[in-house]
Amino acid sequence: MGEDKNKPYDLEKRTLYFAKAIIHLCKKLPRNTINIELVRQLVRAAGSVGANYREANEALSKKDFAYRMRVTRKEAKETTYWLELVLEANPGFGNDIDHLSQESRELRNIFSSIIDKSK
Repeated sequence: MGEDKNKPYDLEKRTLYFAKAIIHLCKKLPRNTINIELVRQLVRAAGSVGANYREANEALSKKDFAYRMRVTRKEAKETTYWLELVLEANPGFGNDIDHLSQESRELRNIFSSIIDKSK
C-alpha cells in the first residue's frame, strides 16, 4: 500500500477513522424503518473492525492473533455488505458510500495480507 496522506498507515488509527466516517454517514441518512436497522448493523460491523484489530494486537499467542485477524477481516467484509444495502436504500448517498466501500475493501485486503504473512 502506498502511503496516502488521507489514510494513516497506523491501522489502529485508520480503523478508528473508518468507523467514525461510517457514523458520520449514518447521521446524514434519513430516519426510517429500513435505515434504522441498516444503520444499526453497519455501525456494529464497522466498529468491530477496529475493536477486533486492537484485540489481535494484544493476542496472547500466534493462534489467537490469527483467529482475531480473521474475525477482523470478516467484519470488514460484513461492513461492505451493509454498505451495499445502505446504498440500495439511499441511492442519493452514492459518493459517500462508494468511498467507504472502497476503504472497507482496502482494509479487508490488508488484513488478508497480514493473515497470509502470519502463517
